[in-house]
Amino acid sequence: MKVMQEYIDFPLRTAVKVKWRKMPHFTYPWHFHSEYEILYVIEGTGTSFVADNIEQFYSGDLAILGSNLPHFWRSDEKYHAPESQEKINYIVIQFPGDLFREPIFEYPEFHIIQELFRRSSRGIRFLPPFSEKAGKMVLQVAQSSGFDRVILLLKLLHELAKTEKYRLLAGELYQQQNHDFTDDRLTKVLHFLTTQYQQKIELDKVAEIAHLHPSAFCRFFKEKTGKSLSEYVTDLRISYACKLIIEGKLSVSQVCFESGFNNLSNFNRTFKRQTKMTPTEYFKRFHE
Repeated sequence: MKVMQEYIDFPLRTAVKVKWRKMPHFTYPWHFHSEYEILYVIEGTGTSFVADNIEQFYSGDLAILGSNLPHFWRSDEKYHAPESQEKINYIVIQFPGDLFREPIFEYPEFHIIQELFRRSSRGIRFLPPFSEKAGKMVLQVAQSSGFDRVILLLKLLHELAKTEKYRLLAGELYQQQNHDFTDDRLTKVLHFLTTQYQQKIELDKVAEIAHLHPSAFCRFFKEKTGKSLSEYVTDLRISYACKLIIEGKLSVSQVCFESGFNNLSNFNRTFKRQTKMTPTEYFKRFHE
């Protein structure tokens, strides 16, 4: 599926663009843009595509998408039926990446928003009931204008940054570009994993890179990433497998071994657990 670049205009050079639409269904194709985007579905259901992630969305869905992250919201079939009276109701808030220029993040009050932007490079879906609370703030942004709109957006971003009620969408590999691989312990480990995940990963080897005993390394890695080493590596492999499946050039068994798995049945079982689909279903869902 070819991804389209969208160029977003900001009328009268305003800082924030808001679109509030009530339409038969979503119409915009698979695309990306340099601006950050907050999407709130007031009413509607369908499937969201964010990089390599595919999942259902429902009324009350709230997500933030980072700069240049490919995405596409597709309404359920009932909205596309010729005689359908169904409507989707949604709000999109878009703002350029340079709205908050780098020097502002040197102030401690803005560190939390900087971290939100970093996470948004993989797309973030917020979980109910928090999404319902934040959705009311989205409505306030949409109903305001001028300087008030910018202030309300800042308040919304602060709430989105504080909550732990969220889930990252795109796979681990979409985070690679955000790593500054300097000489510190964690970035050395992440660099090793994101370049070697297709090979056999041994705990002792990774712990040696971090200059830690294996048991100490496990605690360190879990604390820093929120995942065990095996979970992190599995996410990398499934993320790459999704990319290969989308491209459609390899068979499922070839994708299995190319992405670092050494057993087809284990790959199929892990892929379905992670994506809620078989590899074949995933390909069809993405390309239908």
